[in-house]
Amino acid sequence: MYKLFVVPFLVFAALYGIGCTSTPENAPAAAEMTQEGNQEEDFNIHINADQFSAAAMKLGKMEDHAFSSSIRAYGTVDVPPQFMASVSIYYGGYIRNLNLLPGQYVRKGQLLFVLENPDFIQMQQDYLEAQGQLLFLKGDYERQKTLANENIASQKNYLKAESDYQVTLASHEALKKKIGLLGLDPAQVTESNLQTSVPVMAPIAGYITTIHAIQGAYVHPADIVVTITNTEHIHLELDVYEKDMYKIKTEQDILFRLPDSNGPDYAAEVHLIGKEVDTEKRTISIHGHLKDDKLSTLFVPGMYVEADIITDQVPCRSLPETAVVKAEDTYYVLVQQPSGQGDYNFMRYRVQIGKIEGGYAEILNAGDFDPDAVILINGAFNLIQ
Repeated sequence: MYKLFVVPFLVFAALYGIGCTSTPENAPAAAEMTQEGNQEEDFNIHINADQFSAAAMKLGKMEDHAFSSSIRAYGTVDVPPQFMASVSIYYGGYIRNLNLLPGQYVRKGQLLFVLENPDFIQMQQDYLEAQGQLLFLKGDYERQKTLANENIASQKNYLKAESDYQVTLASHEALKKKIGLLGLDPAQVTESNLQTSVPVMAPIAGYITTIHAIQGAYVHPADIVVTITNTEHIHLELDVYEKDMYKIKTEQDILFRLPDSNGPDYAAEVHLIGKEVDTEKRTISIHGHLKDDKLSTLFVPGMYVEADIITDQVPCRSLPETAVVKAEDTYYVLVQQPSGQGDYNFMRYRVQIGKIEGGYAEILNAGDFDPDAVILINGAFNLIQ
């Protein structure tokens, strides 16, 4: 006797009734199986064509799908060394005009802060004095050289003039370099244009990551004031155990994600393979590049990531993930049985599931099914649950 099979589908409840039989005498024979034991003969579902269409059900067969063999790796998001900059100073001074915040974007050459120190005036004064002495010493040196060549003046006077000129020239060039390190243009240094403060510019474009000083603080030479990170070329630094090294090759695909997040997987590829083993962790370093640089804005250097390095693609018999339904710790599919014209009969069969990837589920016991078995690949959930 047929019993009413209730589907948790409002359109079904309003328009249709679904029959469920419990091994009736006139039940159609099950599709031939190569191995018995996974058949559920007490779970036979009958629906008509209208019900099938209203629920957007779909039939299909098992097919080969390439499942990935992969190596699990862990690591961090990083940037190349040339895309990070620590801004320090060559001379001590007081910080002025520091108006930056962590996370703020700065352009290359943009003013970061101003460094102030009265000693800068002395450096410029020494430079101008050396520059003025050069004019006299150079003229005296050339005059003494001419007199010495004509045996009018002594060689001693010539050597003294040459020495004074060379010493002052060296001092002048050294002061010129120091003023350049201050960030000032030596050509712009004049008696009426002495500077007590110098600007400090951003050496690269990027985001301010840390600020190590405050307004008005005195900083010593080599103190790091600001760090800048350019995230345009984010990459991955992953660790793989040495036993798996032989499986890794350049250009292999990497799927990575942020742990404990519900976000999607992101695509990268193996770019470099380390040639040194970490003696403590027994791992090698894998350097990966993002396939889409536009995704760089989603990550911050130092983020921890979990990744799968795809080492091989293995074809396996599979079904769309929507065809497989889990009920009470067991996985099932619905296999179509012979029926009258326009109607659909399905019988439930147990399946063993392997990998689930890309919307497909690997069927480990595919050999238990007839190769031509027709399976409900869309809509099975509402019928089995």
